[in-house]
Amino acid sequence: MVLEGRAVSLAWLGDVLELPRSAQNEGELALAVVLGAGGQRIAFLVDEVLNEQEVLVKTLQKPLVRVRNVAAATVLGSGKPALILNVSDLLKSATKSARTAAAAARGKVARVQSLLVVEDSITSRMLLKNILESAGYAVKTAIDGVDGLTALKSQPFDLVVSDVEMPRMDGFELCAKIRADKKLAELPLVLVTALDSREHRERGIDVGANAYIVKGSFDQSNLLEVIHRLI
Repeated sequence: MVLEGRAVSLAWLGDVLELPRSAQNEGELALAVVLGAGGQRIAFLVDEVLNEQEVLVKTLQKPLVRVRNVAAATVLGSGKPALILNVSDLLKSATKSARTAAAAARGKVARVQSLLVVEDSITSRMLLKNILESAGYAVKTAIDGVDGLTALKSQPFDLVVSDVEMPRMDGFELCAKIRADKKLAELPLVLVTALDSREHRERGIDVGANAYIVKGSFDQSNLLEVIHRLI
């Protein structure tokens, strides 16, 4: 669309948030909210604009400290909770979605996302590798944290799946080193471990893990869903 003499991209907000599209906006007229940051502007098509109000912003608490497209939360006057969306994330998500759709329209295959599996047990390592490759990811493996950190510095990855108990460098230390590295700090990391105590879970979140999955209740569909949401 053209706004103030400039071309502005259009995106369905529901599509960006991976929600089912409403039939309410299937007519000739539609409502859009224009969001911008750093010189970039995108108009997000919405079902309805309810109102504008000032709210008390509440930061997200552990373990939901970082959720894609969500900045914070609030409680409305009615007592109902509401999410506050992250403008920067929405712009990135909309751009990424548009690029993927454009590549598909041109008959090109989108880039295969690359994952690093860090696991000292060969059985678990190969199991995770097979699950992730079957889901369409390109997977490289490492036998411990030291090997994993070396791999991360040699090529780019979209996400890391790591065990905790490993020789030389465990998963907690690996996660801490990733978060301390400016080039890797934003890299999503999922811990998959047999350690299921509350203390270990809290430590995992404290060092910067985006998700903590216990092997004892391991479900491959849950792992794939977590990975999909993170990247």
